[in-house]
Amino acid sequence: MAEVGRAAVRDPGALLPGGFWAAVAVWLERPQVANKRLCGVRVESRRGAVLPRTEARGRSRRSSAGPEQEGRAASGCGREDGPGPGQRSPEGGPGPGPSADLEQPHGRLQLGEDEREAAAAPLLAGAPGQPRKAGVGEDDFPASDLDSLWDDFSRSLVRDNQDMLAFLTGSGAGSQPEAQRELDVVLRTVIPKRSTHCPLSAPKREIVVQDVLNGTVTFLPLEEDDTGNLKVKMSNVYQIQLSHIKEEWFISVLIFCPERWHSDGIVYPKVTWLAGELLAKLARWSAESRQSAFKSTLSLISIAKYSKAYQGLKEKYKDMVKAWPEVTDPEKFVYEDVAIAAYLLVLWEDERAERGVTAKQSFVDLGCGNGLLVHVLSSEGHPGRGIDIRRRKIWDMYGPQTRLEESAITPNDSTLFPDVDWLIGNHSDELTPWIPVIAARSSYKCRFFVLPCCFFDFVGRYHRRQSEKTQYRGYLDFITEVGATCGFHVEEDCLRIPSTKRVCLIGKSRTYPPAGEASMDVQRTRYIHRRRGCPPAPGAAASSADRPDGCPDGRGTPDVQAEGLWLPGFRPREKAERVRNCATLPRDFVDQVVLQVADLLLGGKRLNPRSSPGGRLKAWNRGESLSLSEVADKLDRETLQRLKRECGGLQTLLRNSHQVFEVLNGSVHIRDWREEKCQKGKHPEAKRTLLSGAFKTRLCWFFTHHPDGCALPSHCCPFAHGPEELRPPRRKRRSCELPPPCEGPAESQAPAPRGCMVSETFPFSSPPPSMGT
Repeated sequence: MAEVGRAAVRDPGALLPGGFWAAVAVWLERPQVANKRLCGVRVESRRGAVLPRTEARGRSRRSSAGPEQEGRAASGCGREDGPGPGQRSPEGGPGPGPSADLEQPHGRLQLGEDEREAAAAPLLAGAPGQPRKAGVGEDDFPASDLDSLWDDFSRSLVRDNQDMLAFLTGSGAGSQPEAQRELDVVLRTVIPKRSTHCPLSAPKREIVVQDVLNGTVTFLPLEEDDTGNLKVKMSNVYQIQLSHIKEEWFISVLIFCPERWHSDGIVYPKVTWLAGELLAKLARWSAESRQSAFKSTLSLISIAKYSKAYQGLKEKYKDMVKAWPEVTDPEKFVYEDVAIAAYLLVLWEDERAERGVTAKQSFVDLGCGNGLLVHVLSSEGHPGRGIDIRRRKIWDMYGPQTRLEESAITPNDSTLFPDVDWLIGNHSDELTPWIPVIAARSSYKCRFFVLPCCFFDFVGRYHRRQSEKTQYRGYLDFITEVGATCGFHVEEDCLRIPSTKRVCLIGKSRTYPPAGEASMDVQRTRYIHRRRGCPPAPGAAASSADRPDGCPDGRGTPDVQAEGLWLPGFRPREKAERVRNCATLPRDFVDQVVLQVADLLLGGKRLNPRSSPGGRLKAWNRGESLSLSEVADKLDRETLQRLKRECGGLQTLLRNSHQVFEVLNGSVHIRDWREEKCQKGKHPEAKRTLLSGAFKTRLCWFFTHHPDGCALPSHCCPFAHGPEELRPPRRKRRSCELPPPCEGPAESQAPAPRGCMVSETFPFSSPPPSMGT
């Protein structure tokens, strides 16, 4: 046995030892958080257990050296008279590992009964003896087989493997010679991530032995023998241990038989990784651990099936990234929609197996956006269509087999889908709370899947009502409440997508029989109108002061009811999406703000055309750096109010004026183009093409407005120093190359002076509005 790593844990919040077990639970049930080469694990079975009485181990320890050496030989380890490679004493220096210090009691044994129960709470929450739900159709490991496997292993500890028994019990066992070790034993299957870049590794099973009293968790790999039975193998056994020494907490990683450790780089990483990265993560998680408000990722489906489906779809649709015609990031949107599609395909496959049907589910994606999710699901054999209020450029690339419709969706009696199995709301914004309602009213068999993002109520924005919850958690609870009120059993899961909003809600079954549909619909209607504040049906007249917006008559809005609308006041988004990035602000307004901010940064010097048109001045005023709040304090109220109506406000306007300003970490300063360096080849081809096509097509703001003129000579500045240098913009061509680092006027081609550089970072495709043109 060798201790290969030890980390001290600072515990100012008194979270230990409970925080340690919360950190261990992450590594036990979600190891992919630390080891990115893993897809996840499947917890097969869990049970309580005991080790053989330690008195048997004590008799063996008191026997002659011969039997002890025989025990070591049986385990495959040589004699350890001193520290092995990487073994350290508790103080960190060379010497015996913690198990050799039998006089130092382990920190866990000093805890009182209440403290022991508190430490065990995160562990016992897993309900020992109850296997975790696995995917349908998987080869689940029965709990009775785990019992048999553990009984065989524990008997072998006394008979053949005393060193392994000592490794499991740790140093503290010697202080309780009559006690049996109470353990929690978990059988898990570790699933490696499927990738074309890494060799395919089969899932591997492990027994994990958690000893709360002793503060240890031991990982025992399993292998099949010649007869196909599982047994514990003696290589790649390691232990994570919590110790309390001299008022300090430590977490250690110990390896049983380090000379037999074999790393495959995936399921079993190198010892240096365990002792370095994993140990550091466990130490951090132990001191920062909090109970998560969300489910574990992929808790409702098989991780193995998902990994296989995702890798296949990713390989199949990866070329979409290269041909993406939208302005959005293709890396994010393509792989996100592929991951959502993989999840739904596995979920629907399990559903077909549960129901005993073979026909693939139909679907409608409400608010489908770019339509890629519809395209993938349709290409995989599921009949369906997508509906969105705005058509996207990419729709034309999918072909006729992908059905996409440009239409506004308003919740009413005509917005029903009685022949559809599933309604999908993937970032469906204002439609998100309505999707469970539409699904419930479409037909009894209709189900829903929503991935909430922006926070909308039935009408207008959602407003948080519970301050003890985050707005995101509160909104998820609201959509869950909507689904439950509509009569669904709502389940929650967490997807693996590149997004901070990745919790989905699923309604697969109803809480009532088909005969109860009429009474349930009355309940839905009352709930919806109660959220809005409108009376659910025509009744007594209300005063105008008591009428909420959208309830003009105070009598259940008969005009709206006559049109079949479910709630007054709902407005679908506008077909033409409003641009709010300051790009549509009037040019004179933007120029005025740019001049005001530049005047502040330059210390109030007069901004006018430079008086010396000849070469560059020696002392060029770079101005100072001010925070955005300091700049905002100097602007008039009317200007600030106008900017607040734009996304990002003042910061966005200054970032758009990137020829003049540089905004970094909440501060703004004048951009000095002399410091810009040529980084040829580091930018994508598209940006290099735009550079070459826009050279000298805009006036230089510094030449026109800075008191010292431009810091660059004319032939080095990418902007025109005067109207005579202006060139007509060229159309974008994919075959264009970058201009030389310092390109002079086309007619002169004068060589650039030494040290002259032109930046390739200016996005010529969208010049700032304050360019003086």
